[in-house]
Amino acid sequence: MSLDRLAPAVFVLLWSTGWVVAKYASLHSEPFTFLSIRYALSAAAFLALCLVVRAQWPSRVRALRAVYSGFFLHGFYLAGLWWAIANGVPAGISGIIAALQPLLTAMAAPFLIGERLQPAQKLGLALGFIGIAIAISPKLLDPATADLTHAALPLAINLVAMASVTYGTLYQKKHLQSGDLRTIATLQYVGALILTLPLSLIFERQHFDGAAQAYGALAWSVFGLSMGGVGLLLYLIRRGPVSRAASLIYLMPPAVALEAFIAFGEPLTLPLIVGTVVVVTGVYLTNRKAFSEHRPAEA
Repeated sequence: MSLDRLAPAVFVLLWSTGWVVAKYASLHSEPFTFLSIRYALSAAAFLALCLVVRAQWPSRVRALRAVYSGFFLHGFYLAGLWWAIANGVPAGISGIIAALQPLLTAMAAPFLIGERLQPAQKLGLALGFIGIAIAISPKLLDPATADLTHAALPLAINLVAMASVTYGTLYQKKHLQSGDLRTIATLQYVGALILTLPLSLIFERQHFDGAAQAYGALAWSVFGLSMGGVGLLLYLIRRGPVSRAASLIYLMPPAVALEAFIAFGEPLTLPLIVGTVVVVTGVYLTNRKAFSEHRPAEA
């Protein structure tokens, strides 16, 4: 089976674990501090890989573009998301905000990079968002989420973070379609670090307790998420329409719920099961032409 066929499933599996890792990390470290350590180690790991395989480095202009894209694609996105959740945004609301990203990407793509969707793909994106709303509706109806006036600023930051990763994804597609993905990823994590390190130094005490769970979360964040998950995301953005790669975000909440059921025994509700079926249908409609488009290259 080709990487084109395997990549989406593996990406969803790896990326969805980020929510579980964030839960563990929040118990042992402040968010900006943890992200700064993660980005520094990720940049170092990718740099080591580049040196071993003698990867070709981009020109100065392309290098600056990679750093710039990393500022939005990794830095502001996760910094804003983690800070918002830590300051009162419920996970269910954050999930709905995250689910806006594929729709926003699809709406912006025709204007920024000239990509247009077929009617069936537009239907798929709409179904994906509806499925997410169904899946997390019990959390949205929880009395604890009824009054969000105290979280106005965190909600705004969460929305800006979602817009940031959307912009970073589109910028990646438009300006970084060629070049070695390993060197580009290295520079992108440098860009992310340029944002999170000052935030950590200004607003936090650089708390990291050094517990085994903290190091485990950090190791998986670097090698499983930053190198594995993000590497596959960059590959998917390069190989096909950006809206298809973004649509995979719809599969994250159901995947996280299944992982939480396995790891923590959290129940699988009927809305979650129904919503997951709708989400999978929507993602299928958005991505179903991808395989046939790549077949001539595989022959």
